[in-house]
Amino acid sequence: MTWSGEAPDGSDMPYLLAYPLGDGPDGPEATSAAVAQMLANNGLPVGGDLVDGNARPSLPVSLLVEAGQAVLNLPPLNAQCPAPPEWLAAVGERGYAYLVFTTRPWPEAEPGKPVEPEALAAFAGADETLTAAAHVVLPARSLRA
Repeated sequence: MTWSGEAPDGSDMPYLLAYPLGDGPDGPEATSAAVAQMLANNGLPVGGDLVDGNARPSLPVSLLVEAGQAVLNLPPLNAQCPAPPEWLAAVGERGYAYLVFTTRPWPEAEPGKPVEPEALAAFAGADETLTAAAHVVLPARSLRA
């Protein structure tokens, strides 16, 4: 899920939120554990320090921004979502996005259905979400002709 918001420097920060639904066959706890293991396998500490992908070119996580879509590649996961014009402008200006990949399930956020801004703010800003997440500055790449 993409959104942008004002950063301390006064310009917009493009955010990217990734989360499990918690609907796996073994329940939300197993889903959270699987996501935590996937993040660890990719060098992304949950609840740890900010990972700067600009300083770690060998990081196996990447962000492709193309045709109005944000595409997150994190082995073995590939996920894409539409990005609003203000997010695209912010990522174009900064050259990166701030990824919050949480292990906290969000079953109310159904794929393909719009999320109310208040619900997004409540989930994304909750301490439980942020402390259960890897935080990554991801350089934005695009296809070149």
